Amino acid sequence: MIGNMLEYYNMTKKNNVEIIYTGALWAGGIEGLGSTLRRQMEFEELSLSASQSVFSVFVELMNNMLMYSVEKMDIEGHPGVSKGVFVLASKQKVYFAQSGNMMKTENVELVKGRIDYLNSLDKQGLRKFYKEKIRQKDENEGSKGAGLGLIEIAKRSNEPIIYEFTPCGEDLTFMTICVKIG
Repeated sequence: MIGNMLEYYNMTKKNNVEIIYTGALWAGGIEGLGSTLRRQMEFEELSLSASQSVFSVFVELMNNMLMYSVEKMDIEGHPGVSKGVFVLASKQKVYFAQSGNMMKTENVELVKGRIDYLNSLDKQGLRKFYKEKIRQKDENEGSKGAGLGLIEIAKRSNEPIIYEFTPCGEDLTFMTICVKIG
């Protein structure tokens, strides 16, 4: 997987960086970044379906970091704000989205398994799986959702989701997710 991550990084580095953000994540902050992203896509005159896909992946990656990052900061009036990194680059209306956040090492295998399963499905299989997941409760006690975010990302991606988990001590791992859209 590391070779793919380096290739992805190099593609991102060679392309037009649209947004790069690192730091505190809270709902209002994500809304502000989302507004900036929408304006940027309007300037680029993306088709409605392409802009919806890029925006949907952005929202799901940001929500994933917001909910599951174990790295927290206290900001006046907002204790326990999540931390993460988000990069969006483009080349000829193809977008590359990358996010990263610290997570509990005990959840790595669960997340890997979910992404690997999603990567094994075609678009029709992803739509069917999404409908099934909507109807059932998530069996993961630590989950704050039904796992729909990763499915939505996989549905919108043109290629399998690329991921990397970098151990950062005994209990923490830095998770990176990369997605190609468009």
